[in-house]
Amino acid sequence: MKFTKTRFKDLIIYNGKNFKDHRGFFREIYIEKGIKKKLPFFCLSQSKKNVLRGLHVQTKNPQGKYISVVKGKIFDVAVDLRKKSPTFGKCFNIILSEKNCKSLYIPPNFAHGFLALAKDNYVLYGNTRYRNEKSECGIKWDDKDLKIKWPIKKPILSEKDKENDDFKNFK
Repeated sequence: MKFTKTRFKDLIIYNGKNFKDHRGFFREIYIEKGIKKKLPFFCLSQSKKNVLRGLHVQTKNPQGKYISVVKGKIFDVAVDLRKKSPTFGKCFNIILSEKNCKSLYIPPNFAHGFLALAKDNYVLYGNTRYRNEKSECGIKWDDKDLKIKWPIKKPILSEKDKENDDFKNFK
C-alpha cells in the first residue's frame, strides 16, 4: 500500500493493488493507519456514462471523504474551500478507476464532484461525518473562476446540480 501526498494539505492519494486470479480479484479499499481518519458513514453511488455529480460541499459539519471506484472510471475533482489555505480556490483532479486501484481522501471544507467516464460506474464514499441535508450546497461544475478542465462539454446533471451557485457567491 502506498500513500501519495499532494500539494493540497491533507489531500492524499491511496495507490492500491488488485490481487487477481482465475476467480476474479481482491482489493483492499481502505486502511485507517494510512489516512488516520474514522469513517462512520459510507455511501455508494451508481452513475451511467457522462453523469456529472457535484460540485458538492457541506457548509456546517463539513465532511472529509474517502473516494474509491468499485467499478468503472471517473474524473474526480476536489476544490479547496479553506479560506486560510494557500491553495484556496484551487482545484485538484485525478482519474480513479477499478483498474488503477487509486482512491482519494478529500479533507473537510473541499467541494467534491466527479464525471462518470465508463458505461457503468460504482463509487464508494467513506465519510468522516454523517450527512446533514440542511447544510448541503453546491458550486457550478463549469464555474469560470475555477477553470476545471472537464473532459466533457454537456454532461448529464441532476436538477439540483443545475441550480448550483457560482464560486464567487460561495466565497
